[in-house]
Amino acid sequence: MTARILTEMAKPRGRFPHAKRAGDFLFISGTSARQPDGSFAGAEVAADGRITFDLRKQTEAVLASIRKILAAEGGSFADLVEVNAFLTDMNQFETFNQVYGEHFDYDGPTRTTIGVRALPHPFMMIEIKAVAYLPNRPK
Repeated sequence: MTARILTEMAKPRGRFPHAKRAGDFLFISGTSARQPDGSFAGAEVAADGRITFDLRKQTEAVLASIRKILAAEGGSFADLVEVNAFLTDMNQFETFNQVYGEHFDYDGPTRTTIGVRALPHPFMMIEIKAVAYLPNRPK
């Protein structure tokens, strides 16, 4: 089994890799909209301290990170077999579902969407973990 931490992505906040290969499967750790500089896509802090959130931007950022992880292993979204999404506001499920549907269709991975009370950072509205079937390919 091999683990991978991508230097061009935000470093995990704990001692775990972005992804771990086990045979022909790649397990992708929970991925958020946190950027390499520590900021969060889709979370803007105004001069007066008010925070505005954009689930569309956060979902796009999470999916972009998952795409980078897959590409680092020679894969793509077509290789995903399972996705688990965690949302802090299920009232925004339709927004999430719309963005997700711009990347996947009925031939895509199985998916479970779970409403949670909180995620590891107050700016996180979404976290996605995934599994890809990626047989070892010659480089």
